[in-house]
Amino acid sequence: MGENFETTSPVTNKPFATVIGCDAEDARAAIKAAKTAFPLWSGLSAEERSHYLIKVAEALEEMVEEIEDILIDEVGSWIGKAKFECLTTPKLFRAAADLTKTVKGYELVSPAGKKSMVVKEPMGVVSVITPWNMPLNLSSRTTSSILAVGNTVILKPAELSPLSGGWVLAKAFEKAGVPKGVFNVLLCSKQNVEKVGDVMVTDPSIKAISFTGSTGVGKHIAAKAGSLLKKVSMELGGKDAMIILDDADLDIAVNAAVFASFNHSGQICMGTKRIYVHEKLTTEFTDRFVAKTKKLGYGDVRDLNKPIAPLINETQIRKIDEQVIDAVAKGATVLAGGKRDGMYYLPTILTGVTSNMSTFDEEAFGPLVSIYVFSTIEEAIDQVNASKYGLSGAVITKDTVKGYEVARKIESGMCHVNDGTIYAEALAPFGGVKNSGIGRYGGQASIDSFTTTKWITIADKGIQYPPAFME
Repeated sequence: MGENFETTSPVTNKPFATVIGCDAEDARAAIKAAKTAFPLWSGLSAEERSHYLIKVAEALEEMVEEIEDILIDEVGSWIGKAKFECLTTPKLFRAAADLTKTVKGYELVSPAGKKSMVVKEPMGVVSVITPWNMPLNLSSRTTSSILAVGNTVILKPAELSPLSGGWVLAKAFEKAGVPKGVFNVLLCSKQNVEKVGDVMVTDPSIKAISFTGSTGVGKHIAAKAGSLLKKVSMELGGKDAMIILDDADLDIAVNAAVFASFNHSGQICMGTKRIYVHEKLTTEFTDRFVAKTKKLGYGDVRDLNKPIAPLINETQIRKIDEQVIDAVAKGATVLAGGKRDGMYYLPTILTGVTSNMSTFDEEAFGPLVSIYVFSTIEEAIDQVNASKYGLSGAVITKDTVKGYEVARKIESGMCHVNDGTIYAEALAPFGGVKNSGIGRYGGQASIDSFTTTKWITIADKGIQYPPAFME
C-alpha cells in the first residue's frame, strides 16, 4: 500500500481530500484481478455488456449533484463546465453500449475455395492513464469503449484529480453491479506515479496502453511500450489554430474564438491557442475579440455568468506567466489580461508573437492565445502547419466548400468549419497527428484501436498439397 496523499482545491487553495494511495504492489494486484475477470467479461454477449454499460450511465446520472461538487472543488471547474461533464459522460457510456453490437468482422473471397473470415477480438487487460483537466469525461471516453469491445481495464487518473477522475467512476461501476475485476482504479501520489506507471506499462499481462496527457510523458511511455511491442493509443498536447478567412462572419468568429480560447481557462488540449486572421478583417476582429474577452467574469466558479476558472495550481500559473513575460520582453503586445489574480490568470491575448518567443510553439495550458495576420490562404496554412502539434483545427468562412478544402490541408487529427477547435462526438474518431498523439478514440476508431484482428479459414474438405506430402 502506498502512502496517503492530500489534494488541494484550486478554488480555495486549501486541502480538499486525503486519499489512500496505491503502490506498485497494488498495481500488480489490480492487473491480476483484471486478467482473472477477462474471460468472463469478454465471454459475455454484446447485449450483456451493453446492459452493464447502460447501468453505469444510470448510476452516474443519479450521482450528478455529488459529482458536480467534486469537479468544482477538486479541479476548479466552472459550474457550466462541471454540468457539461456530468451531462456528456453518461452519453459516452450509452454510446459504448451501442458500440458492443458493432464489433464485427467480415468475409473474404478465398481463391482456394475456403471460407475465409476476418474477426475482431478483445486484447485483454488495457492500462488507461488520464489527465486532470476534464477528469470524468476523459476517463469515461477512454474506458467505456475499451470495455465495450470486451477488454478489462486498469485506470490511473491524475494525482490532481483522483476523485473526479477515478473514484467517482469506481463508485458508479459498483452501483451498476459490473463484475469485480472488470474495472479497476489505482489512485496514487506523485511520489508513486513513476513506479505504478511502470508496472502499468511493462507488466506482461498488459496488452495495450491508453494515455492522455503531455507530449513529453507520452513519448516516454510510447518508447517503453514500443520496446515491448505493446500497442499504444495517445492523445497528447496541442497548439491548436483557428483560421479566419476574409469572408468570415465575424459574429461566428468572435464567439467561437472566445469560447475555444478561454473555456475552462484554456486548460483544454484542443483549446484554441493561435488565431490567424485575414488582413482585411484583422482590426475589426481583434477589437471585438478583445472587448468580449475583457467582459468574461471570474471569481466565483458557481456563478454561471463567471466562466473563467482558476488554474489548477501554482505551477500552471507560473508557466503561463513565464510565456507572457518572455513574449513581452521580446516585443509582443498584451491586448488583454497578462496578469494573475490569486489562483486566476486573466484571459490573455497577445499580438506580435515571433518564433524566438517560448509561447510561439510551446503548449500554453491556460488562458493564453496569440493573434497572427495573413494575406493569402496558402500563407495561413503554411504557418499553421509549421507547428510540431496537430490535434484540432478550425476554419471560419461563409464559403463552406472553401472551408472544407482548407480543413483538408491543415495537418491535424480533427478540424471544424464555422466552429471552434473544441468539439467532440462520442462516435467520431478523436485524436491528433505529429506531437499531438497516435491512435484514435470513439466509435469504429476505438474498435480498431483496442481489438486484435484475426484471420480464420475453414476448408470443407482436404487440401491438395504437393504429391510428396500426400499419402
